[in-house]
Amino acid sequence: MSPTVAYLINQYPKVSHSFIRREITGLEACGIRVARFSIRSCSTELIDEADKLELERTRVVIGVGMVGLLLELLRIAVARPIRFLQTLWLALRIGRGSERGALIHLAYLAEACVLLRWFSESSVTHVHAHFGTNSTTVAMLSHALGGPPYSFTVHGPEEFDKAKAIALEEKIKRSTFVVAVSSFGKSQLYRWCVYDQWSKIHVIHCGVDKLFLKQQHIPLPDEPRLVCIGRLCEQKGHLLLIEAAGRLAIEGLQFRLALVGDGPLRTKIETLIAQMGLQNHVEITGWASNFEVQQQLLTSWAMVLPSFAEGLPVVIMEALALGRPVLSTYVAGIPELVEPGGCGWLVPPGSVNALVEVMRAILQTPVRKLEEMGRVGASRVAEQHDTAIEATKLAALFRSTLSRL
Repeated sequence: MSPTVAYLINQYPKVSHSFIRREITGLEACGIRVARFSIRSCSTELIDEADKLELERTRVVIGVGMVGLLLELLRIAVARPIRFLQTLWLALRIGRGSERGALIHLAYLAEACVLLRWFSESSVTHVHAHFGTNSTTVAMLSHALGGPPYSFTVHGPEEFDKAKAIALEEKIKRSTFVVAVSSFGKSQLYRWCVYDQWSKIHVIHCGVDKLFLKQQHIPLPDEPRLVCIGRLCEQKGHLLLIEAAGRLAIEGLQFRLALVGDGPLRTKIETLIAQMGLQNHVEITGWASNFEVQQQLLTSWAMVLPSFAEGLPVVIMEALALGRPVLSTYVAGIPELVEPGGCGWLVPPGSVNALVEVMRAILQTPVRKLEEMGRVGASRVAEQHDTAIEATKLAALFRSTLSRL
């Protein structure tokens, strides 16, 4: 029988986690059986049919309720008293050094107790968590209770911003292996563990599937249109993007800018658009399905993502795969994919002046040149970020790990 790997994520499926769904699909194509588990649900936010179908395959820990969590905690305390006390101490120890405190880590311990039974029922032999935050904490506690070994993927920037608070070093030490999504991410993980642990860390890229890789080339539209795709929050740089758009509008340049996404900064962005009189230039679409994201990209000249903090955004891969060059920032893993002058442009994060200069250059660049840059980008993504290829690498890691059990 094929090995069963449990995928554990804090919220899954989720609008912004389509790359995880693609990774799971790729693993299953490699013959790995995947059981899906989520700490909590965000079912009311789902708009993509593929995500809704994935929800039906996913067990949600919080769904057992407070009573269910307490009963599992007591059951494991009675059945495995020594392991339980050791794990309780671990939870309290890392909880004291965290931002969220020891009490929330007792909740993580209860969640680990629920998952311990579910893993046994599903014949899970290995657990893989995405994001090095609370989902990996729960995976680590479950392993400490006697559950399956675990690995995890670190995306950044959150994990690197508060590595000590999330006990990143402890998580690396107890894991079988760790995945970074870029060479930059790998270097940051090296910072937070001893040299003897470095061999555990591997780079496996997030990727795109045939929906993007096999898309027939569609020429750029006649209208100069830019698109920014991402959660409307401070770190994505939307406010600076609106300021840059305002300056270009004052210069008399003709363009449209679509902000695809939603988030806590939406009201502020809408206010700024109104204050700068940009209603005829800028629109906010709200969240979009995978297909809608694809259409937004195809009706643009380029994608703009002026982020202050990132890992390596999947939406950049999607844009390049569709032949749309990308303007982004010299942040984290982005320069590993976006080659200035080749398939896009990079500016210093936080610089409105640089953003204005490059956006102006894009709007004044011949369409033929933008098409050429798009082809270069599509080639780079096909080579480095094909989900099927990256899933094969991850499947090999799982099999290597399981063969040693």
